[in-house]
Amino acid sequence: MNLWVLSGILVMVAGFALKVNPLLVVLLAAAASGLTAGLDPLALIAAFGKAFNETRYVTAIWLVLPVIGLLERHGLQERAREFIEGMKGATLPRLLTGYLLLRQLISALGLTTVAGQAQTVRPLLAPMALAAANPESEDEAERVKAMAAATDNVGLFFGEDIFIAIGSILLMKGFLEQQGIVLAPFDLSVWAIPTAFAAFAIHSLRLWRFGRRHQR
Repeated sequence: MNLWVLSGILVMVAGFALKVNPLLVVLLAAAASGLTAGLDPLALIAAFGKAFNETRYVTAIWLVLPVIGLLERHGLQERAREFIEGMKGATLPRLLTGYLLLRQLISALGLTTVAGQAQTVRPLLAPMALAAANPESEDEAERVKAMAAATDNVGLFFGEDIFIAIGSILLMKGFLEQQGIVLAPFDLSVWAIPTAFAAFAIHSLRLWRFGRRHQR
């Protein structure tokens, strides 16, 4: 057994500890693992190209960022704040709980990239949360923005597993088949529903407590 192929892990740990650019760290870690596994430089470059070509759809999200930047420049965040300020009874827990429910529902349908940190939280949800909370200090404002980002993460993480064609479900199905346990993706996604309900209840309680502390 060639344990040198694990050198990529050491490179990654050292790179992140030294706060080197994450993209460079990942590239160097992959190169270290490939070279120690016996790949020659040309084969390693070919492997990088093949992986990029097969997963190029992942980088499609970056095409949205210039559009979001242009919208922000023309006052998108200000319009979001004005929208919430004009609503009666719009509190921080109500806003984020509603978003949590929406995020889980659309993720359960497989629409995981419809919302997200870059395309929804920063330009829309965070400004709306700040308008609903009206924080009195920069520290409070950062906590509100962090809770908005956390709400998106919880909704996505515990909602996407209900969708039968998501990567995590297929990964679990493949792993179980290797152990001789044959299950349909639907069988796995069904058992994600109770977890999603529990996550919604727990995080909703966290949002309520966060709102109470903020009011005090």
